[in-house]
Amino acid sequence: MVAAVETMAYAGELPWHGLGTKVPQDLSTDEFIKQAGLNWTVSKRPLYFNSDNKLKSTSMTALVRDTDDKILSYVSSKWNPVQNQQAFDFFEEFVNAGDMHMHTAGSLQDGKRIWALAKIQDGIKLFGKDDIENYLLFCNPHMHGASVQVKTTNVRVVCQNTLTQSLDASSDVDVKFTHRTAFDPEVAKQAVFVAKERLQEFKEYAEFLGSKRYTEASVNAYLQEVFKNHGAGKRVGKTAKQAFDILETQPGAGIRPGTWWNALNSVTYMTDHVLGKSADARMASAWYGANSRVKDKAVKKVLEYAESA
Repeated sequence: MVAAVETMAYAGELPWHGLGTKVPQDLSTDEFIKQAGLNWTVSKRPLYFNSDNKLKSTSMTALVRDTDDKILSYVSSKWNPVQNQQAFDFFEEFVNAGDMHMHTAGSLQDGKRIWALAKIQDGIKLFGKDDIENYLLFCNPHMHGASVQVKTTNVRVVCQNTLTQSLDASSDVDVKFTHRTAFDPEVAKQAVFVAKERLQEFKEYAEFLGSKRYTEASVNAYLQEVFKNHGAGKRVGKTAKQAFDILETQPGAGIRPGTWWNALNSVTYMTDHVLGKSADARMASAWYGANSRVKDKAVKKVLEYAESA
């Protein structure tokens, strides 16, 4: 996945991916969108082809960034673009109420993928000392085949690993809109309203994992299974071995050593900080690509292993 960051801004502490230009924390959503370089719109423009020296229209249109006439994608005439401003307008109510504040926003793949991330004020502490912060992610793709997505994600402060909020990926706090339907902010707000409940569920399963110890054989089997589809042959074994080698040396390993909580975090440390050619590639993959699927699988499988421990 080509994932070069085109523009990006962050407020507060440096994000887990280590990217972006720092801006003041007290910016309004309107100011933040400008600092992030996202104060532009897209429009659909008709496409034509030459037939016998005559221009004829097609059923497809070009999705164009209006500031520089850059073609971002080719879409059908029924495709409904969501403007960047709509994403920031979605956050405005919560920011103004003090429920969250803007954290990062930016553009990947030359403007094809836009995201905005806000920190929700609610967080939890595991085992008396393992802090977990809660974030809301808004993904707004200007490209064919991708949906608008609003989801919550957790970040483990000690290692800056991103963690899915539910052991059941199908029930995660995740709202999607295809571009054939109109974006409905009221429906998207469901992701915020259920976040507190899911955060408590997350705490319960994390503490369960922290109470169950692995054996060398069981954790090796787990890591091999998790990374099975992330490469081929020797690459899978190498990646699994890397994850095994950092089990008790990764940041935060001393909080619940030898437990399945450590095993899960060794996987998320690999996906967020090791796997990928660059920091921006890892960030995109952790949210949209192969690394996201690895984390979903890791969360599902770790409960199976912990329950049999």
